[in-house]
Amino acid sequence: MSTTSAPDQEKNEDVRRPGELNARELARWGWRQLTSMRTALILLLMLALAAVPGSLIPQDGVDSLKADQWREAHTTLTPIYEKLGLFNVYSTPWFAAIYLLLMVSLVGCIIPRCLVYAKAMRAQPPATPAKLTRLPDSATYVTDEEPEEVLAAARKTLRGYRLRKEGDGESVSAEKGYLREAGNLVFHMSLIIVLVAFAFGSLFGYKGGVIVLVGEEYGFANELSQYDDFKPGSLFAPEDLDDFSFKIDDFSAEWLSTGAGAGTARGFESNIRYTEGGSEEKTYDLKVNHPLTIGGTDVFLLAHGYAPVITVRDGEGNVAYSGPTIFLPQSQNLLSFGVVKAPYASPEELGFQGLFYPFEGTVDGEPVNLMGDIGDGSHAMLSLQGFRGDLNLDAGPQSVYALDTSKANMMSPDESGKAFNLRLGETVELPDGLGSVSFDDVQQWNRVQISKSPGKEWALLGVSLALVGLLGSLFIRPRRVWVRARRVDGGTLVEIAALDRSGGGDTAAVVTGLVEALRGARTQEDKDV
Repeated sequence: MSTTSAPDQEKNEDVRRPGELNARELARWGWRQLTSMRTALILLLMLALAAVPGSLIPQDGVDSLKADQWREAHTTLTPIYEKLGLFNVYSTPWFAAIYLLLMVSLVGCIIPRCLVYAKAMRAQPPATPAKLTRLPDSATYVTDEEPEEVLAAARKTLRGYRLRKEGDGESVSAEKGYLREAGNLVFHMSLIIVLVAFAFGSLFGYKGGVIVLVGEEYGFANELSQYDDFKPGSLFAPEDLDDFSFKIDDFSAEWLSTGAGAGTARGFESNIRYTEGGSEEKTYDLKVNHPLTIGGTDVFLLAHGYAPVITVRDGEGNVAYSGPTIFLPQSQNLLSFGVVKAPYASPEELGFQGLFYPFEGTVDGEPVNLMGDIGDGSHAMLSLQGFRGDLNLDAGPQSVYALDTSKANMMSPDESGKAFNLRLGETVELPDGLGSVSFDDVQQWNRVQISKSPGKEWALLGVSLALVGLLGSLFIRPRRVWVRARRVDGGTLVEIAALDRSGGGDTAAVVTGLVEALRGARTQEDKDV
């Protein structure tokens, strides 16, 4: 029976298994993994992939109307997407986590590299290797020049290289291409600038949308109550809104008449009048991708559509509803859907939902929309399905683009259940003396996005620096060149070698060119003599 002394027992307990790390070593290992360039590239790829749903799925903060339409059209996927936050990708915790990890990784990677680069910039080129002829690209020749003359000519020829100040007296050591690493650092620092700029804009900026009727007298004033949807940054304050207002005087669209896109708009623009802070009124032609900038706010033209002017009279002859009604496009040719609610009609509440055909035609007896251009309005048609009774407005807030018919009864011109079809200027009587519906006119509307993104100038600067850094890292070739000259029997032996530090460089051409330059310098001196 053997016993183990206390010191031996403590020594055995201190012995760790291979690969076992304590807490400090594990934290250091994790930090090194996070701040490695490989991890930064992986996180950058993950950020790009995480942004893909934001471009494919309508976002609440960009266009809430399209997002609501998407939800209605995809009732099965909507609950899943809601849980994953795919309708508001850029505000989700998982997107923010990738964003922050990428920032930490880039900063932790770049700072040590900058310190190493600063030290390398102060260092001299390396000393000349003892065996130059063992390098992949080298050359030798014998000349009758003195070694000092060859080295002096080499220093002159290698102008633009950094030369080693202290040598062995019989060689020249030169190096160039230091800016390649600077290009890499500039590229990665520019990514940080871009990320910080976007984060700053997300925190202090805002983005909102509003539908403005063309020719409307009051137009739009930049106040929170005027927006249809508004998404502020986390640190946004209402006083950050720029003081301006605008009206849309006219709207025009260029329509395609032939080809696969016949009936759709190729381009459109709005003529607007705006004032900033009560100053003199100005005009601007607002086009797609040509926003109006007022102060620090950008006004974008996103979409357009039609607003039929509808009048609903109740059974007592009173006007229960009247005015332009926004109908939302369901297709590129502007076949549009809309809702009319007349809750104060007497003796019963009245509601309508249906389609607006800007240019209606018939295919196999069914109405179809042929194009988005309404022309003179002679082919425009409003097809409304009518409902009477309780519209369930007391149940809570309802979208103006949705009609709750769960407690209402359908009504139609006859017992067939058909819709009320109205041409421009027509009026139809509702059954049982409930009143009438008139299609009086058609107005146009514009969907406008208003956003303020502080820091976008810094983002542009970051992108520009990224391009400069990328070009530098791609086209600057770091290389080292050595020239040794020493006396041998019969003359001076000159050894020349070059080494490309990035790989793929044609250092053989550098060596050949240097040999020709040194020999050519001697030939020129002989001619001068």
